[in-house]
Amino acid sequence: MFVGLMVVMGMVMRDGDVLCGADDPTDGFTEVPLTEWNLELQKPYDKPLEERYSYENGVRRLWVFADDKPHDPTSMTKPRTEIRIRGYDYSSGVWQFEGTGFVPNGTSGVSIVQIHGAAKGATTFMLRVYNGVMKNYVTDVVATDVYDKWMRINVIHDVDVGKVTLFINGTQRYEVKDHGPGDLYFKCGVYAQNNASYYMESRWKDIKIYKK
Repeated sequence: MFVGLMVVMGMVMRDGDVLCGADDPTDGFTEVPLTEWNLELQKPYDKPLEERYSYENGVRRLWVFADDKPHDPTSMTKPRTEIRIRGYDYSSGVWQFEGTGFVPNGTSGVSIVQIHGAAKGATTFMLRVYNGVMKNYVTDVVATDVYDKWMRINVIHDVDVGKVTLFINGTQRYEVKDHGPGDLYFKCGVYAQNNASYYMESRWKDIKIYKK
């Protein structure tokens, strides 16, 4: 269970439950069409896809090891197996990622959702898991005790006002200033960060993209 009390937009929340009703984060948005082409897989360049990814019964399972190669022979980044949303890069407006995600116990030091691109730096937002605690990057805690449970994750990026808002299971958990406009797009999966566990995995279903 998510732990703690939050007051968000006048609503009191405890353990991730809304004690008085909340709006759906997708209200007012339009879902854009996604095909398998839009869900571009990035995985260690020397491994067949089936050794780092599976898709069965609507669930996409992505995993990687800390000593894997990067996704490209010329890249100096850490190993990843990620879904890169392509065809919907953006630089203005209001966009939203939605997916139902699952992180198994033991996966740590890993990014599971990111907004790639920024005016400065490589990313605008990076939802990471460290020992069962979910953070934006390494400092801001957004949820605790996240292992071994399905979570509906919604990330809204309002580029024009420079704001990123996170909902988990329909409850607003976090809001932060973005890193400026750029060539922006969403990603999900597993991407090793500092102090990564040797094995990293996340699972995803019902991936959607919305815009205003």
